[in-house]
Amino acid sequence: MSIKHVISVSGGKDSAATLLLAIERFGKANLVPIFCDTGNEHQAVYDYLVYMESALGITITRLRANFDAEIAAKRKFIACDKRTRREYETALVFDVNGEPVPKRDGRGNIITRKVKRDGQEIDEPVQKTRKIGGGRRVRWSNKGKRRALELLLPTGNPFLDLCMWKGRFPSRKAQFCTEELKRNPAVEFQMALVDAGHTVVSWQGIRRDESQNRRNAKKFETVGGGLYIFRPIVEWTALQVFEYCASQGVKPNPLYLQGMGRVGCMPCINANKAELKQIADRFPEHVERIHAWELLVGTVSKRQAATFIPAPGITPAQAVDHGIYAVIDWARTTRGGKQRDLLAILDDHSGCSSSYGLCDQASHELEVA
Repeated sequence: MSIKHVISVSGGKDSAATLLLAIERFGKANLVPIFCDTGNEHQAVYDYLVYMESALGITITRLRANFDAEIAAKRKFIACDKRTRREYETALVFDVNGEPVPKRDGRGNIITRKVKRDGQEIDEPVQKTRKIGGGRRVRWSNKGKRRALELLLPTGNPFLDLCMWKGRFPSRKAQFCTEELKRNPAVEFQMALVDAGHTVVSWQGIRRDESQNRRNAKKFETVGGGLYIFRPIVEWTALQVFEYCASQGVKPNPLYLQGMGRVGCMPCINANKAELKQIADRFPEHVERIHAWELLVGTVSKRQAATFIPAPGITPAQAVDHGIYAVIDWARTTRGGKQRDLLAILDDHSGCSSSYGLCDQASHELEVA
């Protein structure tokens, strides 16, 4: 039984350092680098993978999620939808003295729920609510069905097909893109190796200082069934990552020199204001693509509205004011979002820009050369 070291490569700095560590420790024979293609990538990422393959003498296996079956099932559901119930907005009920009215069951008993107050678990009455308005039908309208079924077809792009299937774009609270486009294809690939009789060590380029969600990430985990997880740079900083890659003669992804704090999805739903502005100024074609996706996903969704940067509860008419172009307009404003950043307008964004201080390093390397 052999050990397969599967290294998840994203085209970014952390996965590059992880791959280099794996090569340094175990050589190339038992390494299986994989790249999960989301379909929402910048061309520079694909080019960087080719560069790494050439520079390191390796082959990176490309994986892509497929949602053809899910879209087919949704088409069938929409076409056959005959639900009759309605959904209502609700409001809390208070008595004449402004006190909350408790909710009761069919026998008149007060309904309670367990909650923690001051460290103690108690039974708290559930407040009664009332319906507001006439509600809305849960069932797809015939007009909505026709509109959705005409366009709800697989495109071959994993990110777009996922959003069309879900009827919305991912968000910080519902970040299903990571699970569906990266984690699931990688796990499926690794489990196939386990089923073939191999022990698999999954190498992940995760650092604790990246985010609050990763502050407790473990360096090594036993999943079970012949699958293990290893995070060799979990205690590193971003600076250590760049320094290590440079010491191994590997250049950073050029997107890091063009104002990007992260590489991968272009843009990522978690992109900050500065990154969105850099993307709009340097790569306007990506903004145009996202706008086209907003129109398509909105058309095939039940609500008939979808925005790349989440705007919950908006109507189709409001979607234009909350779409990607509106977000980019906001990204070009100063703090507070009301006034244009006049200094930024003068910047043509043709030069180097790095949030990691890589521009000085790049200039020094050019001078030495």
